[in-house]
Amino acid sequence: MAVPASKITPLDVGLLLIRSIVGVVGVFHGSQKIFGAFEGPGMKGFAGFLETLNVPMPGVSAWLAALAEFGGGAMLILGILPRIAAVPFAITMAVAIITVHPGAFSAGKNGMEFPLTLGVVALGIAFTGGGRLALFPEHKVFPRKAG
Repeated sequence: MAVPASKITPLDVGLLLIRSIVGVVGVFHGSQKIFGAFEGPGMKGFAGFLETLNVPMPGVSAWLAALAEFGGGAMLILGILPRIAAVPFAITMAVAIITVHPGAFSAGKNGMEFPLTLGVVALGIAFTGGGRLALFPEHKVFPRKAG
């Protein structure tokens, strides 16, 4: 059931905005990895990069990260199971911090500032949910039984 415009609150709009921008960034970065879009490395280049970092099973790991970003990002934008979509996204950001950005905080020094922000915001969505302006929030897909 859609939320009537007269019932939309600032909280609804705020969660939509937060969910959407994290999703847009995820789709952008995932597109770079999966499709080589936006001057990205594509899957072969991304898997090769992970191999240089000694990430286990770099080909599989590349697909898991790319799908968490691209698929999770799309799900966040649309509000499809946003709590569930946010978890692999947040885990992917944690892995990025540990493997690629551990030495500094500042993004200007290849630090963890950006993935940390995305990961914490995604984790926040996992706790709060995507709001009432989500297409398929978890409570509609998995209704709780009374009693």
